[in-house]
Amino acid sequence: MVKLRYSKRLFRRSSSKGSTDSSSSSDGDVGGRGAGAGAEIEWEVRPGGMLVQKRDGRGGVEVIAVRVATGFSWHDVSIGATCTFGELKEVVSMVTGLKPREQRLLFRGKEREDGDHLHMVGVRDKDKVLLLEDPALKDMKLRAALVARAVQSPYQNFIQV
Repeated sequence: MVKLRYSKRLFRRSSSKGSTDSSSSSDGDVGGRGAGAGAEIEWEVRPGGMLVQKRDGRGGVEVIAVRVATGFSWHDVSIGATCTFGELKEVVSMVTGLKPREQRLLFRGKEREDGDHLHMVGVRDKDKVLLLEDPALKDMKLRAALVARAVQSPYQNFIQV
């Protein structure tokens, strides 16, 4: 976080009326030396790399509710607005039991990468994200289950009754 000092005189708006009145300063600030002249601006760097003035009034991180829909059910998940899809996968894994590497998250019809930030893509409060199980990993799990069932008993019956 970077703090810069500024003079209120630099950011004063000029009067559009064009008055020639000597008392053009309505806030009682003469020459920019009032109480607000030494105020500091706090800056923050957004995930995209943009340097912006830090907003006041935000008590902390903005939390949004995202509805994660699977094929047959849905889950409401609360997460920070500036989190990534990878962090969303971790939260969803606690709810669904699917590991993050087994998940594919789609928003607005496109699969999103783990490094994409929610607010940069446009996810807002109460938006819907579709959760799909990765078909390649699903197939691998099915094959592993078949192999495990075949190897389960070393003895095989030659004659079935």
